Parts: sequence; C-alpha cells; structure tokens
Amino acid sequence: MKFGGTSMAGTERIRRVANIVRRQQAARDGKLQEVAVVVSAMAGETDRLVNFCREANALYDPAEYDVVVASGEQVTSGLLALTLQSLGCKARSWLGWQMPVRTVEAHAKARIDSIDTPAMVASMEAGEIAVVPGFQGISDNGRVTTLGRGGSDTSAVAVAAAVKADRCDIYTDVDGVYTTDPRIVAKARKLKAVTYEEMLELASVGAKVLQTRSVGLAMKEGVRVQVLSSFIDDDATPADELPGTLIVSEAEMNELVEKGEMERQLVTGIAHDKNEAKVILTRVPDKPGAVAHIFEPLAAASINVDMIIQNVGRDKGETDVTFTVPQADLARAQALLKDKRGDIGFNRIITDSRIAKISVVGVGMKSHAGVASTMFRALSDRGINIQAISTSEIKISVMIDEDETELAVRVLHTAYGLDAEDEAA
Repeated sequence: MKFGGTSMAGTERIRRVANIVRRQQAARDGKLQEVAVVVSAMAGETDRLVNFCREANALYDPAEYDVVVASGEQVTSGLLALTLQSLGCKARSWLGWQMPVRTVEAHAKARIDSIDTPAMVASMEAGEIAVVPGFQGISDNGRVTTLGRGGSDTSAVAVAAAVKADRCDIYTDVDGVYTTDPRIVAKARKLKAVTYEEMLELASVGAKVLQTRSVGLAMKEGVRVQVLSSFIDDDATPADELPGTLIVSEAEMNELVEKGEMERQLVTGIAHDKNEAKVILTRVPDKPGAVAHIFEPLAAASINVDMIIQNVGRDKGETDVTFTVPQADLARAQALLKDKRGDIGFNRIITDSRIAKISVVGVGMKSHAGVASTMFRALSDRGINIQAISTSEIKISVMIDEDETELAVRVLHTAYGLDAEDEAA
C-alpha cells in the first residue's frame, strides 16, 4: 500500500490512513494479511526542506541535500507506525538504510538497484505491519540517497516486487484512472483496468495519476498495480473489493475481456499536456548530418525532444525543422541552439509556448485502422488546426493551440464513444 503527500498531511489524515491499513490487514477471512506500507512526506514538506537547503548554501552538496530532504518521509513513516500501534496493530518503520534499499547513480535522482527484504518479510509474517519511507535509499558508500521528485511511487512498486506482493495499491487524491480529466469532461468514465503500455503512454503525455518511472518498473517486474482514493470514509470497503483501476499486463487484460469483466475499447483514454513549447529553425541546410547538429547538443543537455517535423525542402537546398521541448527547458534550448548556429546553419529561431499536446491512447490501435482519421476529422469539423503529429504503436498525439485544449479533449472523448452515457446505453 502506498500513500502520497496529501493523504499524509497532518495527524488527522494519518489516522485515517492507519484505519485503511488496519482494515486491509484484517480483510481476508479473519486471517491477517501481510501488509507493507510506503509513505510520502506530508504535502508541501519536501518543498520546505529544499528551500532550507537553498538558503543554507545555493551551491549545496547533493549528498547533504539528500540527508535533509529524505527526512520528510522518515517523519511520516514513524508517525504512521505510532498511529497504527495506538489502534492495537503491531507495526514498525523500516528506513531506507535499515532494509537496506540499495541505489545507484547520482544523488537526488538515484535509481533503485536492489532491496534486501528477508528481515522485513519475517516481521510481516509475524503479523507486524511494515512502514517504509518512500523516495529514499542508501548508496554503495553508505550515504543516504533520494530518488527524485515523485519517487515514492517507484519505491512502492520496487518494495512490492521485492516482497513478491499480490498487488501494489497506490492511494491518491483520485479514485482511479479515467478516460480523460473529469474536470474537463463531466462524462469521463473510471476505467476498471488499463495495460502497463497504456498507462505509460497516458502518464508520459499528461495524465498525472502515476509517475512514469513507477509504471515502467511495474511492467518490467510484473507487479499488478491498483490506483484508489485515500479520501474514503472510515467504514468504506477494503481495497480487495474496492473498484479502483487495475494496471496489468496485456495478457491479464485479455483474460478480463474474455471473462466479460471488461469491454474491449478501441481507445482507452485521452490526455492533454500544456507544458510543451514549439521551436522552429528556418532555412536549415537540407543535407546529411544537419538534423544531428540540432539534436545532439539538446540530448547532451538532457533536454527531451518530443514531436519533430522536417518540412519539404526548399529550392535552395534548405528546409525548416519544427520540434517541441518541455516549456521549462525552452530558454536553455534557445541558448544552446544560438551557440551552435554556426554548426547548424539555420536562419532564425521561432518559438511558441502557447501550444498543447492532445493524445489518444489505446492498445486497440494495434489491430484497428481508422483511429487517426477519426481524430483528424473530429478536430477539423470543429475548426481546430493541427500543427504537428507524432505516433507510436498505441498512441497518436497532435499539437494544437493551447486555447483549444478543453474543446479538443471534449470533442475527441465524444468522437471515440467514451462518454459515460454511451456505456450505459
């Protein structure tokens, strides 16, 4: 079980979480289940700790930064263990260095390499609830490390894989994965299940339910993940019967469809992302290696490039190249490209940060034609201009004007028959 920062924000909410955990432990036929809980820091706490580091030393040592910011989860893990004990449960906290959770690579963005679980598993088998602070681990040289922002989801999946859990329940401030953002489309439906591939695509194109790295790890390790809401009443159903959204392999999804528990959908969901910016380089030499000169310096600076279009060449052996980068990286990308202007040979840089990426995702696309034409026709009928297109095996993304984001999402949600009343009919 994993609980995020909003679920752990204060003693009252931690008590609610403790009640959910206690009920889950006792949920099956009067026999205690073996439960491990991964917790985030209280909402806003990591930001507060980061600011302390910046105030102490603007050029802070990443190793000491990790010592400071890892403390947020240490506090919540101890508080949850104490609260569980007050409810009559046996519980203890297991800090990243106590199991230990071994990590590799850089401080502040470490990657989990392995988790030693025998001692923790033995205590769980004895009826003790294990409370694990997310986001933290220990390096080869014995220093505390952190996994980067949002790392608690990854911690939870890694712990679930290490203890060979039946399921990893991730409790958030939403009660599942929806066909699109319910704040934009009132008729958005909660999905019973999505595949790892679909969740990866949805997470990468703007759906904020789960961190991309955690979904990739779940897929690699075969961990069944369920997304549920922690904002439920104290007498609510335990998670074994609670209808969240399961994230599973394509094989398990096919089994659910064959049993009649799921309908097979051509399109699973529609995501939007307003955090992209468009860059156009005009009159780039139309010759081998020219495009490499553009993207190599961006890759070296860890600037992620998404959509790329190379226009039809001009008469003078020149072409325009259009691509997108995260808005936060736009200024850096412009500065880098201006530095490399001599190597690239472009004429002008034109940028636009008022764009949005709209993505249609579904494993059904692998075996059905016509998904793209439905998208283009629906947007065209409403006068929405497509500025760029990118595709994968189970996703089609288009770039449009930011002002038309909500309209595009609603139009496509209806065009693919995802509105809730269609299912009832």
